[in-house]
Amino acid sequence: MRAKYVMSEVFLGLWRNISMTVAMIITMAVSLTMLGAGLLLYNQVDVIEEYYQTNLEVVIYLERDISQEQIDQIESDLLSNDLVAQVQFESQEEAWKRFQDTFEESPDLVASVDPSVLPPAFRVKLKDINDADQLIAEYAEREGVSQATNQKEILQQVFDILGGAQRLTLIVALVQGVAALMLVANTIQVAAYSRRREVAIMKLVGAPNWFVQAPFVLEAVFAGVIGALFAFGTLVASKIFVIDGQFEDLFQLMPPVEWNSVLLLLPILAAISAVISAVTAWITLRFNIRV
Repeated sequence: MRAKYVMSEVFLGLWRNISMTVAMIITMAVSLTMLGAGLLLYNQVDVIEEYYQTNLEVVIYLERDISQEQIDQIESDLLSNDLVAQVQFESQEEAWKRFQDTFEESPDLVASVDPSVLPPAFRVKLKDINDADQLIAEYAEREGVSQATNQKEILQQVFDILGGAQRLTLIVALVQGVAALMLVANTIQVAAYSRRREVAIMKLVGAPNWFVQAPFVLEAVFAGVIGALFAFGTLVASKIFVIDGQFEDLFQLMPPVEWNSVLLLLPILAAISAVISAVTAWITLRFNIRV
């Protein structure tokens, strides 16, 4: 009977303050969407870094007039190097084919490049990409070598940009979260004030504090969970229509955002919203409203 009464009071309270309830749900949904995007981006940056850490190479570009004897000697030295895991020689023809495949959507660029300007190269995969500088120091000034580059340094700017976006998303989520907490507290105050006579009567007949406070706390939790569901729906839609839709070609260059990572956000967002809403409502009732 008590449970039935509490639940009826919850839905009645939500309906009485429908405009505040909708505002609370929307604010919570926005903040949780930003939080979910931040968590997803945070995880994806780690996945991308791990992916490229195992696939990054040191590229040793050779002079175009290098002799076959010099090529064989450099290859032999690389294969016997303790830092090296794998060596692949790329001829000028293969370099030209790679260039065509990379820029196949820019035919004007491909047509403007003379295949003879592309140098042969060794693509070297290291056991540990952090040893790249040591290998480069050994071969950069070697006869027949034009230059040696570390792909990690080239991609470091990308990692820095992703890290900045990661932090920005979390900061925006934090600001939105504070706004959501303030709105929850305000909504609970308004709800408690509108039912102050009912609360006073329950206290007079000896109702315990938890029984009086339960409907207000559950109202906040219910609104928070609904907001979490909207936030999750937004993230799912973003995965389907944006990541896998508009930017499908872009994400072919890096590990895809897995559905497991997206689905894992539902219990996380629901739990966060429920706990934060409940705690905020309880503190509001405990310290700001006499019940």
